[in-house]
Amino acid sequence: MKWGSGVLCMIGLPFAVLAVDRSAAAGQDYGAAVVRCESRDGGMTRCRMDTRNGVEMARQLSDSVCIRNSQWGLYGEGVWVTQGCRAEFVARRPATALGDSRRVLRCESDGRQQSCPVNLRGAPVRLLRQLSALPCREGRSWGVRRNEIWVSRGCDGEFEIGAGDGSGFIDAPRILVCESKSRQRRSCGASIEHSAAMTRQLSGSPCEEGRSWGWNRNGVWVDKGCRAEFSVR
Repeated sequence: MKWGSGVLCMIGLPFAVLAVDRSAAAGQDYGAAVVRCESRDGGMTRCRMDTRNGVEMARQLSDSVCIRNSQWGLYGEGVWVTQGCRAEFVARRPATALGDSRRVLRCESDGRQQSCPVNLRGAPVRLLRQLSALPCREGRSWGVRRNEIWVSRGCDGEFEIGAGDGSGFIDAPRILVCESKSRQRRSCGASIEHSAAMTRQLSGSPCEEGRSWGWNRNGVWVDKGCRAEFSVR
């Protein structure tokens, strides 16, 4: 792994230099550096990075959980972390068209309804990847109008726009993160037509299908402290 120039991170008044990994993270198409940001003694830390096209957590480094808009989030010039969260973050490239058949748009709600303009040209839309801890449910926390996608109730997701000629979607799995807080059962909404599979366990508590996680056509459920990434189709 090659490490490039440092990125400045604000911890109170002084600046700390953090290492930056300029390789792609976890096989994703990130066109930017990976920035490590750490909450010291449970306090808030701000780390500068490009947020123009959105930011994702690439890897959690702490035992303390890192949940978007709870233990980490964005501000004008970068990301903030708190409550002991330590993680690596990546700035995403702008959404681009893949040929003429597929477009991906990110739309994010801060709790209120937000509209993301897009030229749909009659193309169908589906949730490709849920990025928020709060569920994205079609018709309740996201939907489509004539030339826009709207989100509300904290839904943050990437939406796949099918071909303008009606040829439909590329059959690609979506990634969903679901967490059982305080070891309580929790459901994370997603429209599942075919299957769901755990791709990465993020918790110390075991995630066992049928015991501490499962799925149905309305989404994934977790229990007994399980926190994981799931691939859903």
